[in-house]
Amino acid sequence: MYLWVKAFHIISIIAWMAGMLYLPRLYVYHAGVALGSETSDLFKTMERRLLRYIINPAMISTWIFGVWLVIIVGFDTVKIEGWFHAKLALLVIMQLIHALLARYRRDFA
Repeated sequence: MYLWVKAFHIISIIAWMAGMLYLPRLYVYHAGVALGSETSDLFKTMERRLLRYIINPAMISTWIFGVWLVIIVGFDTVKIEGWFHAKLALLVIMQLIHALLARYRRDFA
């Protein structure tokens, strides 16, 4: 069971990061079009769908599978290892970037 949960956790992380890398690219393209144009509305739809249907579910599944891994391995085991603290620090940074990108999407809308 551990390897399956770990595999799904890694897949979720990859999907989450890929979406977070692609969303700013959409913002750059969106900034270059005229306000109120059909293309602007298309970019708004693409940004909303990317965030709502790919990035958010990937973030949630990353959290679920990550917590599940900690439960499988045991919190006593992971809390003494340095890599776990580094991963938590990177997780906080990713959450902040995610929140910032979501805020930018609201500003574009």
